[in-house]
Amino acid sequence: MKHRKTGHVMTADVVSVREGAPFKDVVALLARHRISGLPVVDDDEKVLGVVSETDLMLRQASQEDGPRRRLPTLSAAARRKAARARARTAGQLMSTPAVTVRAGETVAVAARTMAEHRVNRLPVVDEEDRLVGIVTRGDLLQVFLRPDPDIRAEIVDEVVVRALWLAPRAIGVSVHHGVVSLEGRLERRTEVALAEAMTRQVDGVVAVVNRLTYRLDDTHQRPVEPTVHGVADDRLRSV
Repeated sequence: MKHRKTGHVMTADVVSVREGAPFKDVVALLARHRISGLPVVDDDEKVLGVVSETDLMLRQASQEDGPRRRLPTLSAAARRKAARARARTAGQLMSTPAVTVRAGETVAVAARTMAEHRVNRLPVVDEEDRLVGIVTRGDLLQVFLRPDPDIRAEIVDEVVVRALWLAPRAIGVSVHHGVVSLEGRLERRTEVALAEAMTRQVDGVVAVVNRLTYRLDDTHQRPVEPTVHGVADDRLRSV
């Protein structure tokens, strides 16, 4: 099944800075380009970290607190936070290690990475870990702007024909605003589950309404021998 790659939705003209860039230069870049974060790279364009508005606000907030009494011990996280609050350069401000995604990874992988690390953007790198772009939450949501006819065509080709070994019109497939409805009767119950699971994986699918029925409940049967051609019968069934 074809999935849109991160490299297809990323912004290639990415704004970045070297780790020695002064604090004010970083602020100016964010304001000029109307962005909320940017990657910090070395001389080989490899990503060292990311500076976000949150990092900048942390430093600004610390200046309003006035003098603090020295604490006897600080955790490693607290020491890093205190150091960033006194930062003067991008390298001192940035959050590390950098969370990145490769251009060849799917949009789903990029979205999962973004959610797991609770970040709003990901630097995109090539096979040598060099910066080639940046992807934001908005970029990843572009997949849901995919036209309904394109979504339907892929489901028919990849799910109905290639996975289930059925004729293109063996089951009903309709798509409205990304919501897919599957209707008809399949031979086995496992095929019904497979059809729904694979349909959900198609780029642009918002939800699946599964109205498929089945003739045989094979969920408790043990196969006599491995299936050679696919999950469905060896023969192609037609309408």
